[in-house]
Amino acid sequence: MPRCVILSACPVSGQMAAALRPDDHLIACDAGYRSCQVLGRRPDAVVGDFDSAPRPQALPGEELVVLPHVKDDTDTEYAAKLASREGYREVLMLGCLGGSRLEHTLANLCTGLGLEQRGVRTTLLDEHSRLTYLLPGQSRAYPKGEYFYLSVFPMEGRASGVNIRGAFYELTDATLTAGYPLGVSNEYAPGSDCITLSVREGALLVVETKPDAP
Repeated sequence: MPRCVILSACPVSGQMAAALRPDDHLIACDAGYRSCQVLGRRPDAVVGDFDSAPRPQALPGEELVVLPHVKDDTDTEYAAKLASREGYREVLMLGCLGGSRLEHTLANLCTGLGLEQRGVRTTLLDEHSRLTYLLPGQSRAYPKGEYFYLSVFPMEGRASGVNIRGAFYELTDATLTAGYPLGVSNEYAPGSDCITLSVREGALLVVETKPDAP
């Protein structure tokens, strides 16, 4: 099945078009539809209450979903639930990090976790970082590539049985808590071409970041 791409309101650069696949199903959230032209794509659907951008005129082949201003779901959360209901097993979230509203970034991190917990493999991406999730009982490998730093944070306040291998700072059966950022700014150990992570209890947010510009 094709992947679903959720495009939220934070501005994106044209270089993010390289992350898109020809068969991606694109849902633009509120002002996110403005970034479609930057990416050289038309959305398949536009959803939102349009409090941050004028309500667009749907073009042929585009679905327009107008949401009420008073609601529990953010526009991005609505799009995520729509993607889940429609059976997508993979979601890429763009335009979800940064911008002037920090609370929106935090909300989008929660939305990504909710998708992952519903069995949808989810990635949040911007020009500098790639964010993914590791759920209880999971183990995953992160081969060395364009990303230099790797950080892990407990998304549910506490994560136990955390193991990190192939990194400069390794952990064995460690506990991470929200009150102490032990997992920040790790990197590949000398000679290592892969970092492996596992967690027994609690969900982890995994942040891969490109090296600082010279």
